[in-house]
Amino acid sequence: MFQEVAYLAYYFHWPYGQIMDMNHQERLLWVDQVARINKRLNESRDGESFELG
Repeated sequence: MFQEVAYLAYYFHWPYGQIMDMNHQERLLWVDQVARINKRLNESRDGESFELG
């Protein structure tokens, strides 16, 4: 749980209380979305284009 909170706070700058108000499943969904965006950004730096969605 601490890693989820730290990850979301770092990338979204959400306050601790807002993140903790989410249930575990919702936090995991947001963590997954951030990870997907980061992966696409890293791939775009390697010559592939970045697209949301």
